[in-house]
Amino acid sequence: MTPTHFSFTSAFILGLMGLAFHRTHLLSALLCLEGMMLSLYIALSVWALQAEATGFSCAPMLLLAFSACEASAGLAILVATARTHGTDHLQSLNLLRC
Repeated sequence: MTPTHFSFTSAFILGLMGLAFHRTHLLSALLCLEGMMLSLYIALSVWALQAEATGFSCAPMLLLAFSACEASAGLAILVATARTHGTDHLQSLNLLRC
């Protein structure tokens, strides 16, 4: 395993572990999701460069655009829950009440 592969694999696993084990605030969950998406972007970019596939070069940019849309929707949800509930703790959110 090359150091590049190790770095984005470990970044994805760290983001996944942070999402699974540290779920106290909505902002930390969103940051873990963003880290996972950015590690996938790096992985797709490196794979397209190594494979020298010019037709596949638009896929990382498409993933980055979806990641930006996901981040903006997540921040909108964060602002809405902070205004309605007064906090961003995930324990205080009840999906049946929202």
